[in-house]
Amino acid sequence: MSLVSDSALRRALARARDGKTLDVMEVTVLLHARGEHLDVLLEHASRVRDAGLRAVGREGIITYSKKVFIPLTRLCRDRCGYCTFATAPHKLPAPFLNPDEVLEIARQGAAMGCKEALFTLGDRPEDRWHQARSWLDAHGYDDTLSYVRAMAIGVLEETGLLPHLNPGVLTWRDLQRLKPVAPSMGMMLETTSRRLFEEKGEAHYGSPDKDPAVRLRVLEDAGRTNVPFTTGILIGIGETVEDRAESIFAIRRVAREYGGIQEVIVQNFRAKPDTAMRGLPDASLEELAATIAVARLVLGPRIRIQAPPNLVDSEYALMIRAGIDDWGGVSPLTPDHVNPERPWPQISLLEARTAESGFQLRERLTIYPEYVVAGEPWLDPRLFAHVAALADSATGLARPDAEPRGLPWQEPDGGFASSGRVDLHVEVDTSGRTHDRRDDFDHVYGDWAALRDRLSPTSPNPTPSPGEAVGGVTANGASDGASLTGAVSVRGGTPGEVRRALRRAAADPGGLSDAEAVALLAAEGEALDELAAIADDLRRQAVGDEVTYVVNRNINFTNVCYTGCRFCAFAQRRTDADAYTLSLDQVADRAQEAWDAGATEVCMQGGIHPDLPGTAYFDLARAVKERTPGMHVHAFSPMEVINGASRTDMSIQAWLEAAKEAGVDSLPGTAAEILDDDVRWVLTKGKLPAKEWVEVITTAHKVGIPTTSTMMYGHVDNHLHWVRHIKLIRSLQERTGGFSEFVLLPFVHTSAPIYLAGIARPGPTAQENRAVHALARILLHGAIKNIQCSWVKLQDDLCRHVLQGGVNDLGGTLMEETISRMAGSENGSYKTISELREMVEVTGRPVRQRTTEYGVPADERLAASEASDGVCKSVRRVLPMA
Repeated sequence: MSLVSDSALRRALARARDGKTLDVMEVTVLLHARGEHLDVLLEHASRVRDAGLRAVGREGIITYSKKVFIPLTRLCRDRCGYCTFATAPHKLPAPFLNPDEVLEIARQGAAMGCKEALFTLGDRPEDRWHQARSWLDAHGYDDTLSYVRAMAIGVLEETGLLPHLNPGVLTWRDLQRLKPVAPSMGMMLETTSRRLFEEKGEAHYGSPDKDPAVRLRVLEDAGRTNVPFTTGILIGIGETVEDRAESIFAIRRVAREYGGIQEVIVQNFRAKPDTAMRGLPDASLEELAATIAVARLVLGPRIRIQAPPNLVDSEYALMIRAGIDDWGGVSPLTPDHVNPERPWPQISLLEARTAESGFQLRERLTIYPEYVVAGEPWLDPRLFAHVAALADSATGLARPDAEPRGLPWQEPDGGFASSGRVDLHVEVDTSGRTHDRRDDFDHVYGDWAALRDRLSPTSPNPTPSPGEAVGGVTANGASDGASLTGAVSVRGGTPGEVRRALRRAAADPGGLSDAEAVALLAAEGEALDELAAIADDLRRQAVGDEVTYVVNRNINFTNVCYTGCRFCAFAQRRTDADAYTLSLDQVADRAQEAWDAGATEVCMQGGIHPDLPGTAYFDLARAVKERTPGMHVHAFSPMEVINGASRTDMSIQAWLEAAKEAGVDSLPGTAAEILDDDVRWVLTKGKLPAKEWVEVITTAHKVGIPTTSTMMYGHVDNHLHWVRHIKLIRSLQERTGGFSEFVLLPFVHTSAPIYLAGIARPGPTAQENRAVHALARILLHGAIKNIQCSWVKLQDDLCRHVLQGGVNDLGGTLMEETISRMAGSENGSYKTISELREMVEVTGRPVRQRTTEYGVPADERLAASEASDGVCKSVRRVLPMA
């Protein structure tokens, strides 16, 4: 460890004393504190810790969790140089503990008063060891995580212990699968040092799951999924002091932005025999104390910080002085299988040592008290009863008198009882929404200040703003790995560049480069008129002059949602004044009303309601089909598909096949927004990543379910994002042929949270709307015939303009459009056939009613829609005059 000057240490300590914001260099200096300087550092850290405990009503309390350790498998695909937990198949009696062994450990723990079942296992062992793959196949599990999920349910039902899952690196979808069965999960970040990962002979070399970027992505995805998550750093494995500082700051960034880091473990390396790193010296306890103290100062008073008590020898007081407020999990039954040479201290000893430092030891659950008290969205409803049976409802800590007992784990029974403001679909046009924002606005979407920091050009990893650009995903859903910043202008071209791009568009529409396409989006005046004319010629070639529309009804069956989309003003908590959920009968009734009015389609989408089981979507489709057998069911966005598949633990393909059998005829290609994760993670806290959207859509096409495709634009994106999004849609269509149309959705800003927070711009300009509709026709020529504009989001005059610039479809009569209206759209929640015809009349083009598949409706449907003017009576209310 290099030395720093005494004066540098004193300056950094003074800044820490005064509560000043510390940077990485100052933290690096503080990590060198020893002797008197260390004493001062610990004093400052203790003060911050104590303030945090006072703020949550736990002054003078240090917590721990009474647990059992379940080593589900000791096989792993990684090869970490310090690990004795991972081993080879020939050294084990079986690749996995069998269910009886798992449950026996849990039962014994429950009998001894344990409340946590810590599942620890190697990363995806089936990818390296054929024995693991064979065992899973023989026992009927698709992968290790399926077995983890099943055993977590078994422990909940048989013993009442609360699972804490440590299965290693998890994807966003894995977290969706596991959240319903575990109140908390965890994975150590360990370090952000790429050297330890990339250089031969270092601790993480040859271990694919130790890539720091991958592990940070797991922390972010856990936050996006609202999973209370434990992480931490491991010191003494070859990292530098600077690496330690950077690792702590990386954790702070994620914790601030998403609020999901419930606990940070600062763990010291202990050399073990029979490992590659057996000759390295242990990290000293003074190093550990300094690192804990610095972590406390950087992470602040709200983060819980832990030091494993079996790794600190007898220096309990030193760790408490350093700023810990938790001792982690301690087992009266099972050893620490990761550090088997270090037995857990007796809980009575831990209590006594804690008391010697003036603190009381209190038991907590695996999910920290703050998240217990908060409940949704951090705790899945399937786990409410299990946690409530063990928790003190006032404090969130474990109840001293609680005795674990098995409780059923099952899908919630609720979700389809009519509740809340079920007339919102008509009242949104009269009395409107109750408030312009939810009262949890400041935290439900993550930390707005942290998001602004990430968008700042001075951020170490800024998300590109509308002056920069980033890579996206490819047609197979993989990241293209490209950084386009500086490669292509995103602010349009010079007049000369626009003219050259117009000539190229007229001669070879599909051959436009990214730069040429971006230049066209800046076209104005005569150039914009010329762009529109080129697009309209291509429209005429592709589909003729008819302007089409469908008589349909939107049925948004619930607006209760905790996903945290920052652009969405529709989502509500179940307790909010505007929240509602429709019963199956109400959904069927609305479908019947639409059928009677001549509709050929219902479009069903809803919030990700935590009470809805994964099979609820099938019930919705069946309800419509049973009442109106001839109705086309256009239903469920890719986000809803992922939600359904995750909750049922089905593959996407199996879930879609079941949905098709239940009556789903096509999928809306919504939830696309911009198919670039750097944009998506600004727009939304927890919606599906771009590659997941691609997988759902391509799988739907594979199983014979057609979809639309969409783009929502004009928020925190830029023109290059639009171009790359449209080109990705084209590449998917060339691969699958499953898109029926491309729908352009301008961002409606008025009540959108991300606009109210001052982050998004107020939607695209009229010029941009004209240009992007025309460009979509050009870039998609020969691939997707139908280009649709959204009358809900565009004024009638602008709809007429884009109809003369490549657009051939107006969408539907809708009957009830609530989502955009909640965001502040002023164009009403339905359009009659007469209003659609009037809109188009000035263009001189013929207007035709279509089916979802762009066919001609039956004569009986045409007659019924003419009689109703395309809108059912129940939604026809006299609108207030402005």
